[in-house]
Amino acid sequence: MNLVIVESPAKAKTIKKYLGKDFEVLASYGHVRDLVPKEGAVDPSSHFAMKYQVIDRNDKHVKAITQKLKDADALYLATDPDREGEAISWHLYELLESRKKLKNKTVHRVVFNEITKKAVQDAVAHPRELSMDLVNAQQARRALDYLVGFNLSPLLWKKVRRGLSAGRVQSPALRLICERENEIEAFKAREYWTVEADTEKEAQKFSAKLTYFAGEKLSQFSIENGGRAAEVEKTLAASANGELQVVKVEKKQRKRNPAAPFTTSTLQQEASRKLGFTAQRTMRIAQQLYEGVDIGSGAVGLITYMRTDSVNLADEAVAELRDFIGEKYGEDNLPSAVRHFKTKAKNAQEAHEAIRPTSVRNVPENIARHLDKDQLKLYSLIWKRTVACQMIHATIHTVAADLSAGEGHTFRANGSTIAKPGFIQVYMEGTDDAKGGDEDEKMLPPLTEGETVKLLKIRPEQHFTEPPPRYSEASLVKALEEFGIGRPSTYASIISTLQDREYVELEKKRFYPTDVGRVVNKFLTNYFTKYVDYDFTANLEDELDAVSRGEEEWIPLLEKFWQPFKDQIDHTQENVKRSDVTQEKIDEKCPKCGEQLAKRLGRNGVFIGCTAYPDCDYTRNLNDDNTSAEPEKVGRDCPECGSELVFKQGRYGKFIGCSGYPKCRHIEPLEKPKDTGVKCPKCHKGTLMQRKSRRGKIFYSCSTYPKCDYAVWNQPIAENCPQCGWPVLTVKTTKRRGTEKVCPQQDCSFAEPYDPPPEQKQEASE
Repeated sequence: MNLVIVESPAKAKTIKKYLGKDFEVLASYGHVRDLVPKEGAVDPSSHFAMKYQVIDRNDKHVKAITQKLKDADALYLATDPDREGEAISWHLYELLESRKKLKNKTVHRVVFNEITKKAVQDAVAHPRELSMDLVNAQQARRALDYLVGFNLSPLLWKKVRRGLSAGRVQSPALRLICERENEIEAFKAREYWTVEADTEKEAQKFSAKLTYFAGEKLSQFSIENGGRAAEVEKTLAASANGELQVVKVEKKQRKRNPAAPFTTSTLQQEASRKLGFTAQRTMRIAQQLYEGVDIGSGAVGLITYMRTDSVNLADEAVAELRDFIGEKYGEDNLPSAVRHFKTKAKNAQEAHEAIRPTSVRNVPENIARHLDKDQLKLYSLIWKRTVACQMIHATIHTVAADLSAGEGHTFRANGSTIAKPGFIQVYMEGTDDAKGGDEDEKMLPPLTEGETVKLLKIRPEQHFTEPPPRYSEASLVKALEEFGIGRPSTYASIISTLQDREYVELEKKRFYPTDVGRVVNKFLTNYFTKYVDYDFTANLEDELDAVSRGEEEWIPLLEKFWQPFKDQIDHTQENVKRSDVTQEKIDEKCPKCGEQLAKRLGRNGVFIGCTAYPDCDYTRNLNDDNTSAEPEKVGRDCPECGSELVFKQGRYGKFIGCSGYPKCRHIEPLEKPKDTGVKCPKCHKGTLMQRKSRRGKIFYSCSTYPKCDYAVWNQPIAENCPQCGWPVLTVKTTKRRGTEKVCPQQDCSFAEPYDPPPEQKQEASE
């Protein structure tokens, strides 16, 4: 018997089907070992020796592998074909070797880019050795992240606020978002006007934009105010006398080529733009499609590996694509030669194929009934992009017409028609922050030089210059890639980490830095400038890639990084005061004591406070001026100190707080939490209360918080789980499965249909 180890049970199930009875397939459930979660796990004084331990939640899976290995002749390590996958295989090998479980066992490393019968069987037939270059690159990355986190995070606790943390790649990403916000705040809008002519020919209306006035070519700011726009309008109306003359018609033909097949980065960008998926959601669904979905004939991997920088396609995949395109769309939609795309990837070992369907014959419409809604959306996106990349270009006819409104006055009308759609009939790439009303997409009537067209109206329009847009998920991923911050496989975790730490917020699909995020960024850019520098971060990633290619050693890389970084930590520790970081003096004196006022970071964000604190307790909201009215009183006293309670405005809206702040920090929500009456299953003392999160989402937590931190998102009911015995179940409603009773315990899969009583339905609708 041969034992095969993969990362997930879904993948194990699919692969088992391809390998037959002589093979047993088990899952490691991701990493089996990680660094000891305490100081000293990486020891710079001992050549960066790393102390690993078995991850608690995966210990039972390691034991299952060990037990099954007793009866096996050979061990096949078949984890993912990248740095991370190589490291998982190595950790498992090291663990089994240290426990003396590999005696008389042959160990193979097998990799495949797609989970199909042919790919899996070929990989098993042609195994290789573990690549220590890839393993060491991953070890170096993990060591760097540990050294930064375990040394910089405690410093943030001391200099900014307890509970904060910093990361090697998250910090430059935060800098991007903060710098964009600074640009927006510093931006001063500038007024400008355009003048358009609404015209008509043979009942077809079209518009043209003024490009020349009085013989001078117009720039963006040639007309800067309404008065001047009115003068121009009056002059043009008198000169045109109700008609415009066509003086020039230019017709051109241009080609538009299809986009390359997906890489990890472009897939995340396009899924964000077209489907509204977060990077994390995209990768989760892509993982499901890669590992295998039952499409009627058993589980099959539907796409190739989704962590890749490559835009290359296998020869057999291209051959299948060309056959399919010829059959479905006609031979005239096939280019004479295969399309090849240039990859940006430097690391050939990790540059597998682009993300593509394992077989183009799995047409989305034909397998739709086997996929859930999200799987179908993402698979369709990948399928269409892959098919389109091997089709002919689109042929577009463009027309540009100059129309005269008298001597020296010229309007220009632009339009286009698609002469031959080519790849566009299947797929067209989206764009970030696209402006509406692209004139090139407008249709124009047939125009001939020398003819006149009817002038309906001259229309001046006011505009203001706009600041750069805040980052969306798509544009942030694009920026991370352009700056070389992280790698495509890490973009999702970078973004989710920034949100989890509450350094940034996503509002209307745009990232805003929080007050805490801006203070942390200011601290890092002021005192750790080098380590949040985009070039430094990118060069470090390149060096890690060089390690994975065997071109550099990993220990010297760590040594070069560590000592200057440690020196900067020590210097900042000794020479920077907390007030240097959390306070920013403003040009205003305290009305109470006459000392300087400053912007200060508090529990609920930035506020104005006296620098003489605690001797002077003067404070006010950031957006209030010193003449603002007294805060509105609630009408009762603070239960902690006896001062009056007042209504306050915070980052997340209105709340009740103590007038004695900052000496007393008592706060209350405007709405008191509702008691569900369900006893807390963790402490057995409190009951679960219905509350609202900062972002307005309902959750349920123990009434004794912070003594007990038990919380669930779904409504609890006082029933024991029939599967694991947990004393509480929750009511969960999804579009796919409807309303169910489910166990909130992660390790328990209990779920059954549930029809809530009328009072619960009423509560849910409120």
